[in-house]
Amino acid sequence: MNELPEILTAQIIATYLGISRRKVYELFQTVPKRGGIPNFDIGASKRVEKKDFTHWIEDQKSKKSKQVC
Repeated sequence: MNELPEILTAQIIATYLGISRRKVYELFQTVPKRGGIPNFDIGASKRVEKKDFTHWIEDQKSKKSKQVC
């Protein structure tokens, strides 16, 4: 995680998570309250701040642990 740039592309996220870029774009289109990755537009491209991505990962882990308990 430390090696990631401060602004992330869909490809960087896909590679990091080991999922397709298409799935990342699906997560971009999903509202963050429903599990989507918060993002912003740069022209026609989507970008994610590393801090938001880190927070999203922690939220996903937290939701998973609540389901198990």
